[in-house]
Amino acid sequence: MNLTSKSKSEHLGPIEAQGESNVFLRAENIGVRFAVRGNVRDKGLQDHDPRLIWNQRHQLRGVQALSDISFSLKEGDRLAIVGRNGSGKTTLLQILAGIISPSEGRLVSCGRITSLININIGIQAEATGHRNITLRGLASGYSPKQVEEKRQEIADFSELGDFLSMPMESYSAGMRMRLTFAIATAFNPEVLILDEWLSAGDASFKKRATDRMQEFVAKAGILVLASHSRQLIVENCATGIWLDGGRILAAGPVEDVLKAYEKSVLQSGAQ
Repeated sequence: MNLTSKSKSEHLGPIEAQGESNVFLRAENIGVRFAVRGNVRDKGLQDHDPRLIWNQRHQLRGVQALSDISFSLKEGDRLAIVGRNGSGKTTLLQILAGIISPSEGRLVSCGRITSLININIGIQAEATGHRNITLRGLASGYSPKQVEEKRQEIADFSELGDFLSMPMESYSAGMRMRLTFAIATAFNPEVLILDEWLSAGDASFKKRATDRMQEFVAKAGILVLASHSRQLIVENCATGIWLDGGRILAAGPVEDVLKAYEKSVLQSGAQ
């Protein structure tokens, strides 16, 4: 992973990299600003967060969630994102997954991006399990032929049998989780965006789900993982970035980044 410092560029959104087979995912000075509406004033507020954007009338008009985020990942890279709650981790994952667009900078990608931030997105409760397998596969960019090639594997892993021909609104929560998990992990990811570690079901199913997740992650060309679990990060990632206040404070070997982050957390707790 390379951390770069570049001048801000025009926002072009996610685009396909041309002739850059060695660079699958590149963030160029990405910034994200969320608008705030309403009559929120700074009168009486203390310790202003520098991410808050105020107008001349001292009214809150926005939040700068991310600022000047730049890095480059190539095939084989395993990147961890660490930081306190509210540091911008989830927002960055959403940018990388194409769920939201940056306000500044651009994201350049080469290869299909698979996001497991919310595996329930796109599920239609009134549709059957089989229909949802088709819809989720097509929505992820796979051809009807590729979806059909995975259908039996998804059915076998979910263990739902005839229930796959019934509407998902008739499923229990556990049954829905089994199917959405089976669909989400059925296709080999080129670029995998992961927020914590997925697990599903009761004790007997959870062991199978854990094994499947490990195989799924291992197949990824690139992994970007945000997690609060040190063990999970060390076992799966070689490099890391530490986000704080929407900015990168440190980047490099994952152990070095974790030590810097954990030292900061301990110092904050001692104050």
